[in-house]
Amino acid sequence: MKKIGILFGQENTFPPAFVERVNSKKESGIIAELANVNKVIQGEPTEYAVMIDRISQDVPFYRAYLKNAAISGTAVINNPFWWSADEKFFNNALAVKLGVPVPKTVILPSKLHPDDTNEKSFRNLEFPLDWDGIFKHIGFPAFFKPHAGGGWKNVYKLESIDDFFRAYAETGRLVMMLQEAIEFKEYFRCYCIDRRDVRIMQYDPKQPHHARYVKNPLPIEAKLLKKIEEYVLILNNALGYDFNTVEFAVRDGVPLAIDFCNPAPDADVNSVGVENFEWVVEAAANMAIRRAKEHKDGVNNLTWGSFVQDFVSRKKLKADKTRNE
Repeated sequence: MKKIGILFGQENTFPPAFVERVNSKKESGIIAELANVNKVIQGEPTEYAVMIDRISQDVPFYRAYLKNAAISGTAVINNPFWWSADEKFFNNALAVKLGVPVPKTVILPSKLHPDDTNEKSFRNLEFPLDWDGIFKHIGFPAFFKPHAGGGWKNVYKLESIDDFFRAYAETGRLVMMLQEAIEFKEYFRCYCIDRRDVRIMQYDPKQPHHARYVKNPLPIEAKLLKKIEEYVLILNNALGYDFNTVEFAVRDGVPLAIDFCNPAPDADVNSVGVENFEWVVEAAANMAIRRAKEHKDGVNNLTWGSFVQDFVSRKKLKADKTRNE
């Protein structure tokens, strides 16, 4: 019997609906349940062929548990090793290399020294920074947000240099990035499941959280929808995320990727709405079943993005060439 587990925290609607949907399909030899975690011993496998991770970003113990499960053969979704390494500033840099439009962005050192460091730890960092050059590059208005954050925590919209320095003084040891504000007419949030299924949703980030998914959306030009779907698939295949959302702000007809490091995205029926909820439950259940069928005991069943795979392939090709010379 291949077991599919879902590891979750405070959310109440998606996890049980996911389990019920998988089991309703009555796939031979496959069953889903809310995951149970108890004794965790190094190098020992779990009882799960597939694990959907919805909480380890907030619980370090769960992240360690999932890495241990992964090296013992569990197909963890999303890959806990890559998730631990990834952050939003790298996402933007990768998007530039992939040809996906993104806002102009710079990363800044934390306002306060990290723990166990002092001024001698920063002898390679020129100070003061080229603030004039930074502000000229980004412009105002701008957004100021953690380079590895989420959930709109510690996010500032800035209208001026004075606003920036006031906000910077409040950020303490957070590493922040300053990003061009995009004046948009249309905004979208897109589910991407299994790097193949895409759900494009009209979204209004200016509204309260529960009202951001647009009800009764207006028709969207087919060409724009096609381009958004193309960018969603490019980004998620490069990053290797099997369950993610990508946000786009459309400026002058061009979709710019705003945020695409959301490997435990909101899937609560009360915020995403019934139709979007139904879509993501069905897509996630189908993905988990596919992964359970593909699962092989005792091997690496993780997803790795093309960014990592291409790098490894180039290294192997170079090593093989050197060995054969």
